[in-house]
Amino acid sequence: MTAAPLSGPAPMRWRVESWDPGYGASTEDQAELGSSTAQVTTDLELPEARWRPVDPDPAAAGWAAVLFVDGVRRIDAMAWISEPAGAGDGSDAAQGGDNSGAASLALCASYAAGVVCCRPGGARLIAAEVRRGLFSTAEHATDVVTSAGQYRRVHTPARRDPAADLNLAVQRALGEVEAAVAAQARTGGAVQARESAAASEDSGDLLVVDGPLRGRQHLPRALGFIKTHRTEYLPAPLHRVVGALAPGQRTPVFGLGTSWQRHSWYLKLPGSAAPWAGVVRVECPAELPLTQVVELAERSAPMLCRYASTEYKDARAPQNLYPIGGLERELRRRLGDQKLLYRAIRRASAG
Repeated sequence: MTAAPLSGPAPMRWRVESWDPGYGASTEDQAELGSSTAQVTTDLELPEARWRPVDPDPAAAGWAAVLFVDGVRRIDAMAWISEPAGAGDGSDAAQGGDNSGAASLALCASYAAGVVCCRPGGARLIAAEVRRGLFSTAEHATDVVTSAGQYRRVHTPARRDPAADLNLAVQRALGEVEAAVAAQARTGGAVQARESAAASEDSGDLLVVDGPLRGRQHLPRALGFIKTHRTEYLPAPLHRVVGALAPGQRTPVFGLGTSWQRHSWYLKLPGSAAPWAGVVRVECPAELPLTQVVELAERSAPMLCRYASTEYKDARAPQNLYPIGGLERELRRRLGDQKLLYRAIRRASAG
């Protein structure tokens, strides 16, 4: 007597889309940028009536080490996950239909984050982590195992725009990895293992996160470094102060807050005299005393200007700082060859 085969969930049916993922999903619409609802407090360092460009302090002390945190992401392939047989309304199942026309968009994404430690005399990669995920709204999606690596299932709740929702899910996952490697560096595990004790002393290092500080504001001595501007936070008269900044100058510190609070200021990097060209926004946690925030602004300005890139070396100069640009190149190398991964995904989907 032959034993009956064990029953279990049917294998996931899916196929890879031929559309080049570098152009986004073929069903994706461009989302409009929303306006900011953040509450702005402008009279922290200086009264609003006295706002002016703040000159750099040539005597400002530096740090024994500066840790730069950044991450990269890449969509290796887009896929469609078919609904399982019998899914949908009861009439399909009752009539023996398999609902084969229904499918959910999925993204096969690779993403990585790392930390580079810059000290006098050189820079060194001290932490890096690479992950791969299959991002989908399909409840029955499973991990995808390929000859080039495993894409772990990451379920994303279905909302109105699947393509935008999945891209945001990839970005959130990248943010989690960035937070993990930043915490690893800040707790001293990576630094103490590979750097001297000076890099992990209470005031010996500064953590610079490429992008907003959200999710990492609990880390001590941490700054968020925002390279692009999509919203005007300041009222018009103070907004003009930003356009009048000379290289090396910054605005006074101001407060931002709705869902989360932070201190912020604008800084003009060297490399361009045009208004707003080379301007970045820097932020730090709101829990810090104002005197400490101003000290961070004063001490970090010369350091950030020193690491500003030049146009002939980086198309995103001067905002894409040299340590961040080098870290991005190393992380992209660790993501692996996209064409090889794409072929591996195609073979897995045909299996």
